[in-house]
Amino acid sequence: MKSKRMRTGRYLWLLIIFLVVIFVVVFFQAILRKIGHFVVLDDHPVRCDVVLVLNTELEYYPRLIEAAAVFQRGLAERVVINGNRKTESLRELEAKGFSPSCPWYADSVRILKLLGVPEDNISWISAEDVYDSVSEAEAVGNELLRQGVASVIITTSRFHSRRARAIWRNMYEGRLSVYMVSAKTDPYDPNKWWQDGRQIRWVLAEYGAWVYYWWKSLT
Repeated sequence: MKSKRMRTGRYLWLLIIFLVVIFVVVFFQAILRKIGHFVVLDDHPVRCDVVLVLNTELEYYPRLIEAAAVFQRGLAERVVINGNRKTESLRELEAKGFSPSCPWYADSVRILKLLGVPEDNISWISAEDVYDSVSEAEAVGNELLRQGVASVIITTSRFHSRRARAIWRNMYEGRLSVYMVSAKTDPYDPNKWWQDGRQIRWVLAEYGAWVYYWWKSLT
């Protein structure tokens, strides 16, 4: 009798495992797609003072392309870029006499001009000590406020868009109107991200950054 109950228990566990496997197989891709889409966010922006190109994370050039498209649609008066990051190693090299062959913003300005943005409508913010999305928002956002900017459209990579908007809106609530437009030409595909090693790294890093951001907000 006891042996029969044990066999029944084993069969029940096997049935449960089988059903779980079927569930995972059937819904696995749907779950992965939801994971991929969650990090992507796009607002329907109104006309703003500036369109800002974020310069942390990856895939910078699609962000420039998107900013130029936003400008061409008449949604912003000016395109703002930021950069000029400096590590301790770079500062040591500069102390020994190194200087770049051209200003840090030169290539970005050339690209924006190529895409139809007049140079008079391009400005840049040097943010030497920025190292992540939060420090970029703090340094660049405060400079925009000092310049009298009241509204901004932000362009960034698709996989970075939801977190970037959360950071900026939380940091500047009541002081700066923030809209997000993700870069449509970047290679991130929320429907197939798990098929590409580079995109897997992006998604895993992005969710890890969310966890870190939430944890920091509680401390």
